[in-house]
Amino acid sequence: MFKSLMISASALMLSAAAAQADFTLTILHTNDFHARFEPINRFDSGCKPEDNTEGKCFGGSARLITAIRDARTRSNNSILVDGGDQFQGSLFYTYYKGQVAAEMMNLMGYDAMTVGNHEFDDGPEVLRGFMDAVQFPVLMSNADVTREELLADTLKKSAVIERGGERIGLIGLTPEDTDELASPGPNITFTDPVAAVQAEVDKLTAEGVNKIIVLSHSGYGVDQRVAAETTGVDVIVGGHSNTLLSNTRDDARGPYPTMVNGVAIVQAYAYGKFLGELNVTFDDAGNVVEAVGEPLIMDAAVNEDEAVVARLGELAQPLDEIRNQVVAQTDVPIGGDRDVCRSQECSMGTLIADAMLERVRDQGIQIAFQNGGGIRASIDAGEITKGEVLTVLPFQNTLSTFQVSGAVILEALENGVSQVEEGAGRFPQVAGMRFTWDPAAAPGSRIVSVEVAEGDGFVPLDAGKTYGVVTNNYVRNGGDGYAMFSGDDKNAYDYGPDLADVTAEYLAANAPYQPYTDGRITRK
Repeated sequence: MFKSLMISASALMLSAAAAQADFTLTILHTNDFHARFEPINRFDSGCKPEDNTEGKCFGGSARLITAIRDARTRSNNSILVDGGDQFQGSLFYTYYKGQVAAEMMNLMGYDAMTVGNHEFDDGPEVLRGFMDAVQFPVLMSNADVTREELLADTLKKSAVIERGGERIGLIGLTPEDTDELASPGPNITFTDPVAAVQAEVDKLTAEGVNKIIVLSHSGYGVDQRVAAETTGVDVIVGGHSNTLLSNTRDDARGPYPTMVNGVAIVQAYAYGKFLGELNVTFDDAGNVVEAVGEPLIMDAAVNEDEAVVARLGELAQPLDEIRNQVVAQTDVPIGGDRDVCRSQECSMGTLIADAMLERVRDQGIQIAFQNGGGIRASIDAGEITKGEVLTVLPFQNTLSTFQVSGAVILEALENGVSQVEEGAGRFPQVAGMRFTWDPAAAPGSRIVSVEVAEGDGFVPLDAGKTYGVVTNNYVRNGGDGYAMFSGDDKNAYDYGPDLADVTAEYLAANAPYQPYTDGRITRK
């Protein structure tokens, strides 16, 4: 009887020890914030103060910090991480570069972030300044930065932090094509994400770290590939594709978390509209035994922190004169939705391409190209301010004009429709021509027909003819895969007026502006 009691007691002790070995961690996360320090409207653009007062707006740093504090009270162990692209997207970045992002992220107590492609928009110099200002590691595993002296000794591939006595490995990941998407300079070489992640996992595992989280600014599709083709990763906190994962929302692209090969993948849309909250339980060996959660929407139910509101008000003072200037009005919204502008003609793309072409038509320019990824927001009905235009077009791109053959135009269009399935930003919004493409065809052979405006009608594109083209300087210099537009042999001028100014002036000249699409881009 005594032996039986001893065995039962031992079993209870082992059971209790096993229970105590489980470790639960709350992962709070954001991604693709894009300098939206102030609240946004339902179009992801600037929110008018009166609309915010009426509870019609979302996000903003003042709401995020409240939500983060509340979430931390619900957890014994929590971390706060970011999936990249804090930079670029509003006048705050244009004016302050990374300074405000660093201040707000320090205030919120971030533990780490990965480098997004937009962190390289102003070269390694601005990224390094940001890294010097923040109080947490900024990570990127899939690149060789040893030849870039500004980053070589500062930008690490991974880091280890501690929570509740447990060591947690964090690995950064950025798009492999960042050299096409931004301006990292000639001294950085980007590499395959799977091999880079596995190398860091192996390194961390050898150091005895058995809980590993990848901070990935590589998109939902790449995240699933990394999960499927690596071993040892537990969680991937994503970004880049602005994907909403949720178990409750009809507009979600997948479940939160999405489980692939035992890896929990999460992402929380963009612009601070959601705060991701994933609760992960690990066993003593570091295996994930449970991963549950849901992105929390940052709507009017989340109170704004008054001190943060006041601080942002101070920072906004130099910006207000510019962004509050009314340039036009519209009776209906101008659609700049990411998913639309990266897959078909959208009214914002039509507006921007028309504005570009109108500005330089008298220079013999016939065709305009605008990459869909350069369109960052919609504009709601009513007065249109310069600030709203700058939110749509925040990159300070200039107009570039050049000359290429019809064959090059065709090559450019093929590039533009080559990655629609991935939501890539290279999809072309155009003016001065129309084209039909076949999404069922293989990339590189999707363009069915192209016609160029001539007189009162359209004529087929002539492969041997030289055409005058206008685009933004990012695309002209090879961004988003448009390498066929780059080079010094095209009679190019890359220093035209700012694209946002051109668009604002076109809106003013055509006020009240009536948004439209006219079938210039069609699918077979």
